[in-house]
Amino acid sequence: MSIRPGTGIPFWPIPVPGSSDGPPVLTDLSPLIAATAQWLTRAYPASGGALAAALCEAQARQAVTVAACLRYPTPTDAALVTLAGPGGSGRLDWITGADTAAGAELEDTAWRTWVDEVVASWAACLLTDPELARLAVSAVTEGTAGSAPVEFRRLIDPDVRDIRAAALLRHPDLLAPVAELHQDHLLDRLGPDQALIA
Repeated sequence: MSIRPGTGIPFWPIPVPGSSDGPPVLTDLSPLIAATAQWLTRAYPASGGALAAALCEAQARQAVTVAACLRYPTPTDAALVTLAGPGGSGRLDWITGADTAAGAELEDTAWRTWVDEVVASWAACLLTDPELARLAVSAVTEGTAGSAPVEFRRLIDPDVRDIRAAALLRHPDLLAPVAELHQDHLLDRLGPDQALIA
């Protein structure tokens, strides 16, 4: 993880369009992906110690990355959301009762402005519906060689440790309030006659 200079916003380097190791995720979306994945892992924390936390974070990040690819698939989409901002975690915090107490340190709240509600909702759908996750990964990796890239294995084919670590993050009933916010839009996006455009 790195910190974007002058913003204090965490981000991870991710593949750029045309790379051979994944779908065309745009580097402009890295703050949005990092913040939205962080929101999910704070709202639905890992069950266990440091290893469980890492496994949980990996699954959240993979789900958010796929969701972001679907939501903002072109450079123009990425540029627009970067310019306008993704909207923040306000409604998500209210729905889940996440801790946003007044007086929290700026470093602990500024990142929330980069949370994307739609991407979080779509990621929640993918984390709780294996078939939908496979369909989404297939949609964003179409045209790449072979099957889904290995970086999405924990999302589409979690092992016992992954499932145990992300017991809360993958619990359909717990994630339902978030998933249902924009589930219909995700299903429309993945429909057989729908182009992947924002």
